[in-house]
Amino acid sequence: MKYFRLLTASILVFLLLALATASDRPSPSSRSSTPILPEEFGGWGLEGTAKTSKDPTFADPVNAPILKEYGFSDFASGTYARDGRKLTLRTARFQDTSGAYGAFTFYKQPEMLNEKIGDQASSLNNRVLFYRGNVLVDAVFEKLSAMSAAELRELASVLPQPSDAGKLPGLPAYLPHQSYIKNTAKYIVGPAALDKIGGPIPAQMVDFSSGAEVVLGNYNSSGGEATLMLINYPTPQIAADHLRKIEAAHAVNGQQQPGTTSLADSAPFVAKRSGPIVAIAAGPLSPSDAKSLLASVNYDADVTWNENAGLSKKNNLANLLVNIIILCFILIGFALVAGLAFGGLRILIKRFFPDRVFDRPDEMEFISLHLSERLNEPPARR
Repeated sequence: MKYFRLLTASILVFLLLALATASDRPSPSSRSSTPILPEEFGGWGLEGTAKTSKDPTFADPVNAPILKEYGFSDFASGTYARDGRKLTLRTARFQDTSGAYGAFTFYKQPEMLNEKIGDQASSLNNRVLFYRGNVLVDAVFEKLSAMSAAELRELASVLPQPSDAGKLPGLPAYLPHQSYIKNTAKYIVGPAALDKIGGPIPAQMVDFSSGAEVVLGNYNSSGGEATLMLINYPTPQIAADHLRKIEAAHAVNGQQQPGTTSLADSAPFVAKRSGPIVAIAAGPLSPSDAKSLLASVNYDADVTWNENAGLSKKNNLANLLVNIIILCFILIGFALVAGLAFGGLRILIKRFFPDRVFDRPDEMEFISLHLSERLNEPPARR
């Protein structure tokens, strides 16, 4: 009975610890319940209370479907005051960092200047757009000062950040740098954003339902401004299949047939595939410019070997046997050399130092106990 009570108590303690551990883990709902905007930062104080909502239409009524594609979670806005100046903040929180980055590229304009605030930032006049982790911030100053950037850096440092916010997408890194027009990269994960921004091919041909992601960038060419579109699919096989469909649609040359998807832009374009990435160059491009631009897009696979996939000299059985035989000959040779060295040394010592080291003199004193003689003697009388 005593052991049964002890076992029951141990089980109860284990269950309580498990429940406590589970309650400490941040859930998606608890993340969204954490306030985005602080009460104060960098000398700025919040006036009243921040307005919050989980409806993307409060953040952007026109582009609410696009925010949903990027993984919109919740929205917060507020007005801050300092020394008679005003600062309006509008923030949007997303499920991960890639969503905040995508929304940042969607709202960023080519005429903006890059700033060092948060993870990435751009500014235009009194407006500063930046993101840190999974939070996008749109700040509008009533009047800028020399410390405005430093104050926003302090704001970025106090924004709530989950431990598993994810990492930035790797697809934008494949955009070539040569002839790139600054601040024109757009990261897209859904059809609404692609339809809004526009691209060489329509969203239905990209097929976002297959897990595709898109990045667009504008480039200067000899004929004008061209567009480079990179589509990343889950596997190279899916990418090859979609490339064939794109080339087939382009071969129609504008002749629309029932049930056939036509290209959104009739401008000439060139397409190629590199691994799971389909690259499309469109616009006023000469053949040499298009070829040069596409040649700069090369997929670099990051391969990690979990196990040895082939035989090498180390795990070849025949090679192991040969090495064993060689080792035996080496040991035999070592034994012969050691034996000859020891025997030769003994002979030399006996020759130069006779009867001193190894040999004993002919006549040596020998101690004998004569036990046999004592056994033959009669026992002494008492």
